Amino acid sequence: MTFKSGFVSIVGRPNVGKSTLLNHILKTKLAITSSTAQTTRNTIQGIYTDDEAQIIFMDTPGIHKPQDGLGSFMNTNALNSIYGVDIVLLIAPADEKIGKGDRFIVNRLKEADGPVYLILNKIDLLSKEQLVQKLAQWKEMFDFKEIIPISALNGDNVEHLLEIIKSDLHEGVMYYPKDHITDHPERFIMAEFIREKILYFTHEEVPHSVAIVIESMTEDEQGVHVMAAIVVDRPSQKAILIGKQGSMIKKIRQNARREMKRFLQTPVTLELFVKVEKNWRNKQKYLREFGYDENDYS
Repeated sequence: MTFKSGFVSIVGRPNVGKSTLLNHILKTKLAITSSTAQTTRNTIQGIYTDDEAQIIFMDTPGIHKPQDGLGSFMNTNALNSIYGVDIVLLIAPADEKIGKGDRFIVNRLKEADGPVYLILNKIDLLSKEQLVQKLAQWKEMFDFKEIIPISALNGDNVEHLLEIIKSDLHEGVMYYPKDHITDHPERFIMAEFIREKILYFTHEEVPHSVAIVIESMTEDEQGVHVMAAIVVDRPSQKAILIGKQGSMIKKIRQNARREMKRFLQTPVTLELFVKVEKNWRNKQKYLREFGYDENDYS
């Protein structure tokens, strides 16, 4: 039997279900999710392998109008992912109007190296008539190879999507061992778990002002020991993250540790502290230090 492999980029506006789709395909939580826009900052590489194929998915940051250096990094990161890949999946929510952001992305997709599929997500929120109408609107915009309606949350039609991707890939090698689900170092995944819990518990109070730096990660017979710094813009944000008598930081630590333990399959101790670096999102020194250097993607 022919073994196929290839690279598939997942692009779209913020909060359209890119990370939810990737997690469903991998049947594990790799990419963090949140109702806060622009949750994904770096491209997350998720590796799906079965007996027929190995598909390396790239879950990219939501393409948006950048407000600072961090936003510019995220946009460059996402837009550059359409080059040099075998397939591009544009994820769009079926329950929202087609807007300026969608048109901007579609225009850029004309430069994509591989075929472009439209993945119309959240179909469970539409009637059949509404879905037919939405499909017609998108067909007018771009010559997609195919439009595939799905529900990333419920998994509707996701298996069908995988079969279509496999059929479009070429014969190839296995790039990664069969049991690998990502090429990211564990430190990166641990930092993302902490950031997810901050987004969840602080909502709009500390939205995109947070960076996580894993200061140390060691392992012994007791398990894995992680020490991390939470970096924010302002002292007021530090106060929110620590909470009354340390209640917020304790909640973040407990919940992030639970995610780490599930992912690493071993006991985990987690130590967190908060520090202020004013306006770090516009300072190249900090963007580079925290892993958000735009020059890496230009």
